[in-house]
Amino acid sequence: MSQPTPNSYLPPPPNSYTQQPPPNSYMSQPPTVTYMQKPSTIVYMQPPSTVAYVMPPSTIAYEPPPVYYKPTPTTPEYIAYPAKPYAAAIPVEPNTYAAVIPVEPYKQEYNTVATNAYSLNPNPDGYALEPYKQELNVYATNTYAAPVPVDPYKPEYVAAPPRPSVYAHPPYYSPAPSKAPYAMSATLIYVGDKSHGRHSAGTQTGYVNTSCNTAAKRTTSVEKYPAPSAETAEALPLNLEYQIPRPPPAPQCTWNKVQVNDPTTWDPVPTYPYSSMPKNIPTPGKIDPDVLRIVGQLTLKEKIGQMTQIEVGQLIDCNGELNHTAVEYWIDEWKVGSFLETPANHGGKYNWYSPKSFGAFTDAVQKIALERGSKIPVIWGLDSVRGANYVKGATIFPAGIATAATFNPQFAYDAGRIAAKDTRAAGVHWAFAPILDLAVNKLWSRTYENFGEDPYLASKMGAASVNGYQGDYKHDRSRVAACMKHCIGYGYPFDGSDRANRHIAAHELLEYYVPPFKAAIDAGVATAMESYGVVNGEPVVMSFQYLQGLLREQLGFKGMLVTDWGEINSQATMYKTASSIEQATWATLNRTSVDMSMVAEDTSFAATTFDLVIRGVIPEERIDESAARILQLKKDLGLFESPFADCRLQATVGSAQDIEAARNSARESITLLKNTDNVLPLRQSDRVLFVGPTLNSTRYMGGGWNIHWQGPSDAEGDAIYQGFGDTVLQGVQRITGVEPDYFKGVDIDGIPLTDIGAIIEAAKEADKIVIGLGERTYAEFEGNIGNLTLPDGQLNLVYTLAKATAKPIVVVLIEGRPRILGNVVHAAAAIVNAYLPGAYGGLPIAEILYGLVNPSGRLPYTYPATESQASTTIWQSSFSNYDPQWAFGFGMSYSQITYSNVTLSSNVLRPGAPITATINITNKGPRAQKETVMLFTNQPYRFDLAPDHLRLRAFDKVHLAVGETKKVTLELKAEDLAFWTADLKKNIAPSPVNIVINPYNQADIFATVQVLADSDRLL
Repeated sequence: MSQPTPNSYLPPPPNSYTQQPPPNSYMSQPPTVTYMQKPSTIVYMQPPSTVAYVMPPSTIAYEPPPVYYKPTPTTPEYIAYPAKPYAAAIPVEPNTYAAVIPVEPYKQEYNTVATNAYSLNPNPDGYALEPYKQELNVYATNTYAAPVPVDPYKPEYVAAPPRPSVYAHPPYYSPAPSKAPYAMSATLIYVGDKSHGRHSAGTQTGYVNTSCNTAAKRTTSVEKYPAPSAETAEALPLNLEYQIPRPPPAPQCTWNKVQVNDPTTWDPVPTYPYSSMPKNIPTPGKIDPDVLRIVGQLTLKEKIGQMTQIEVGQLIDCNGELNHTAVEYWIDEWKVGSFLETPANHGGKYNWYSPKSFGAFTDAVQKIALERGSKIPVIWGLDSVRGANYVKGATIFPAGIATAATFNPQFAYDAGRIAAKDTRAAGVHWAFAPILDLAVNKLWSRTYENFGEDPYLASKMGAASVNGYQGDYKHDRSRVAACMKHCIGYGYPFDGSDRANRHIAAHELLEYYVPPFKAAIDAGVATAMESYGVVNGEPVVMSFQYLQGLLREQLGFKGMLVTDWGEINSQATMYKTASSIEQATWATLNRTSVDMSMVAEDTSFAATTFDLVIRGVIPEERIDESAARILQLKKDLGLFESPFADCRLQATVGSAQDIEAARNSARESITLLKNTDNVLPLRQSDRVLFVGPTLNSTRYMGGGWNIHWQGPSDAEGDAIYQGFGDTVLQGVQRITGVEPDYFKGVDIDGIPLTDIGAIIEAAKEADKIVIGLGERTYAEFEGNIGNLTLPDGQLNLVYTLAKATAKPIVVVLIEGRPRILGNVVHAAAAIVNAYLPGAYGGLPIAEILYGLVNPSGRLPYTYPATESQASTTIWQSSFSNYDPQWAFGFGMSYSQITYSNVTLSSNVLRPGAPITATINITNKGPRAQKETVMLFTNQPYRFDLAPDHLRLRAFDKVHLAVGETKKVTLELKAEDLAFWTADLKKNIAPSPVNIVINPYNQADIFATVQVLADSDRLL
């Protein structure tokens, strides 16, 4: 056999083929080769077997040599010849190999069954390309198995040469799945006895989406062929044909790769019925009998397919359209049960897909899934983390950190509820949210995604968010499955960079990082996502301790568990915690309860898992367990009843009701940090100069996970929003009725854009100056920074104007993490932290500036003054100095709020006997105010473990009219004071406990209670 030329297919591995025909084989010499202008056919010896062979290159035609194949190690060898010389249906390319439908690349070290062998044994419907089934005992040992030929490999179809050890392309398409697919059309000729020659009529029945949310049955007939006679069965070729439908021809690549706006428009309904939190919250766990029956009917490959999640880019062709052939490949060949992401992030033609276009895309995939492969609907996942941020026109809410600043869980609920509705409108059933990591190291690029640094605050917000996304998700088809992430400890990267190692003591992990996940589980969260990286050097995805012992057994999570993106493979390729993908897959499945692998770009998980089960290294019962949880989730979400997008929900996307909900959340999140001489609020009569890169930008208010993973690009700018958003300047103009005087001054990186002299001259004419500072958009590792200080060019803009004009300066921060401000803290008369308020945050910021809304946000994290305070938290050990720029829970308003002292219902606190703390608060004006009352505890001492500086135990937010007094009562339990010791025991230490109310907003409001408990009694 000739050797392949460079960049062509590799030769077969050793021991795959015999070099001489065995005795009594069908043919002893190759047939005469002639040039044929039609697809080749294959003759199979009796008994039928799969065939593996290669075609050496030829500039004229392919001349197939004889190929010998061992069906099993214990049976005689058989030889199979192509009945006629192979000739390509399209022009043959020199120096290439013609590919047959392959299995996964030969793995010599396994010396075992080829992963994707095919059996041509008869089935009730006659001959068909049925996947290999173990019970048929047809093994393809040390070979590539392939039932039919495809057209030859064409170099221009691929973006890169074949990978080492890859002998044949995946079926239907080239190594770059987004490129032109292979065309396949072949005729199979079987030679065998009567039992191998049956082929009866059959039908294929499935659901096809004829219009949005309307399913109709479609039935296609399969041509009937007679069973062969004994004579024909023993003679030369029996013309028993099974024609494989030819996929659509490969598209001509004409797209310039520049995404455009989705032209779809619609008029959202202004309002719709509000869906409140259900009284009876459904929870995952029980596997229904019908689901178990489905699992029992699936082949091993089909069950593994349910555990496989593939990103949408694998389904998109070179013109940015859905590649139906690629979808058929993943569904037919790998039985894939889940896809994720938006086409806009992975080569789709639109930069932001409308609910109608997104729904048409997912519906088309769903239709194929219902008609092919396992005929089971797929579940689609999406990072709808702040509204359905990947769906055009959907309301983009404030980031999680801003939602936490409201100290109002209702906003977390509403953001989740609206995100679920708009996500489901696009035909997506699963949201990868909420994010329950603690924002400990403020350098971390994902600080803005979560609900702050405090375990109690994150728990309350997280539980409300889960309820918002899910509601009664087992019956309400406007809800989705929520996914708590990332389990566990992700928010404390050692050096602040994304995915860095986390050094967290076991008792600290349980004390601080676990409670938000426990709260989500108690709220009925349906799914969970494990964390990137390692904790104390141990890879989370392969950890029995974290994903089985902690998550399943200790916390009682019974839902479906998915990996983060490519995390199994990353153990071998990135973290070096496994020698190979095979070892990482084995460890993940044998040690943990991971149910689904977000692979997300190849067949590695499915192929490797199949091989490990066939070899007996992983029990099939382990696969059954995960497949059952996945199928139960699909049933709970109603996918077996209505898997398609819902037009009725599409009409609500971008509703004025939703926009107002997002703005209300932003209004209550914006935090006033400084207000010298009451420079705020601005008066409409003030001459105000607005300066800075963030004041005239929608995308900077959105940050990452905002239309795209990294947010809109510089080239896309704000135009990509197509009117679905606003800016601070637009908000100001809406309030004042006058176009604001504005200079951008510097870009987001601090590079000067305007002559500073012109800005100074304009500033001298103004009464006050408002300067917008902040960050560019980012997500994950793209947001890694070396220090927390804002770019010098931004800070210098403030310094220069302060020195040159002596006018009052108001700084508005639009940032995803607390950036160090240097001397801006002193140069500015007022500082407002708007966090990332979302696409509709411009008007709320303007309303705060002009006093139409009284600021009520409170810091959900500790705002550091220096780099060394990046990981300072309110709950750090009390002996450590806590002297940040602004403390956790701090925030000012335009009104004077006074507090009475706290009154306790008892001065003794015992387990099982809660007490209450009551405070009277009064609004002395001049504006109505929403006030957050926070109850902290502090222990003067705690035997055996250093006490916390302060721990938030309860909070409430109340509305006060001018002159109004309200009584606020908060509860405290002795069990709230239980803590995990270094030897991982949880108990309550008897000691005095100080109850402190709003310590950094109000002074000396506290009371002391004596905790009476048995320190030897473990909880």
